[in-house]
Amino acid sequence: MADQAYIDHILTIQQRWETALEVAGFGAAIVTAGESAPYFLDDQTPVFRNNPHLAQWFPDDHCELSALLVRPGKPPRLYFYQPADYWHLPPETPNWATDALDVQMYDDAAKLEAAILGDSEKINRVAHIGARTSSNLPTENTNPAILLNHLHYHRAYKTPWEIACMTRASEQAIKGHRVAREVFFDGGSEFDIHLAYLAASKQTSADLPYSNIIALNEHAGVLHYQHYDRNPPDERLSFLIDAGGRDHNYASDITRTYSADEESLFAQLLSALDEAQQAIIEGIRPGPNYLDLHEHFHQQLAVILCDLNILRCSAPAAFETGLTRSFLPHGLGHLIGLQTHDVGGLQSSAEGGMNPPPGQYPALRLTRPVEAGQVFTIEPGVYFIPALLDALRSDPLGADVNWEVVDELRPYGGIRIEDNVLVTETGAINLTRNAF
Repeated sequence: MADQAYIDHILTIQQRWETALEVAGFGAAIVTAGESAPYFLDDQTPVFRNNPHLAQWFPDDHCELSALLVRPGKPPRLYFYQPADYWHLPPETPNWATDALDVQMYDDAAKLEAAILGDSEKINRVAHIGARTSSNLPTENTNPAILLNHLHYHRAYKTPWEIACMTRASEQAIKGHRVAREVFFDGGSEFDIHLAYLAASKQTSADLPYSNIIALNEHAGVLHYQHYDRNPPDERLSFLIDAGGRDHNYASDITRTYSADEESLFAQLLSALDEAQQAIIEGIRPGPNYLDLHEHFHQQLAVILCDLNILRCSAPAAFETGLTRSFLPHGLGHLIGLQTHDVGGLQSSAEGGMNPPPGQYPALRLTRPVEAGQVFTIEPGVYFIPALLDALRSDPLGADVNWEVVDELRPYGGIRIEDNVLVTETGAINLTRNAF
């Protein structure tokens, strides 16, 4: 039996889709889950992930080849595929969704597809939302931009049910973060820490919303570091963990950094960054553009770098000349929800207008006004990345860098602190700090 919060969520999503279908000129939409394709010259497939547009209605990954029919004024119809399969465990009957969706069960893929085609033929102009496939489903109106623009734009505003899922995803991840920290201070390797995180958060690698970043020492300076060293480093300096959880397909995305020596300059830098990150979050209100938050943090980073004698110029000069961008090359954050980097962050309107990031901040993923109902990350960092530092050293701006101090900090890699934040009418709720 579906809970009332989920039923209310479905009603809200139905209203959004009905508006989008009307604007786009479609009578209905077929949303397909998709299926995993084998690796090249292999019979093995990647782990299946549900089409996020279907997951917003049916938040479960155990639904390959299933589909949903969205029609104005009628309950959404789920064509659920439950094959009689003895090679793999078939998906469970989704009784929990029957109060919100019109669930129709099929054990034969051809019959499921025939039912979709039969229902679609009765409707004028049907859009197909999902991966293009070799099936017999109509493809002339696959993923029309006018429809997707509306859907993507409004995904930024989370329903109470979605917020509850993301809150639980944060709580799940933090169980892993706590244990990971212990393993680091006990001398564990990146691989040891990764396995401990999975066990404590009760996830497999396939369950994760994204691959864990478990970085010791200089590896923390690789923004999306992708390996897990089996042996610990000879000297333990720093630890950066970027790891999340999933609840009903909704993600959390959390990063913490630790210093092995709490008396080091790196530890001072870490403390200053943490204070600045919390101050940014405490000041969030609906109204300003997210770009304003991003630029404000660069101004704060300039102060931190100058106060710790990493830069020798004034803080305003460090910001105006772009010096801080060599130490923080990524954006302050991004929308989060059904996808870790959720869609719609650069849209200026539901009609498809775009507001790309300015040239000096090309990696910024969110340029929309801050509005109630949004959930996004605030993840400032400061890094000592060889490629960026080497370029800065040969630039005239490099004269304002205290290279002796920078070279001392290089082996630590870098710092990132990331929380997931819900915007309310009066401020912000820090889903991450609350869960910690």
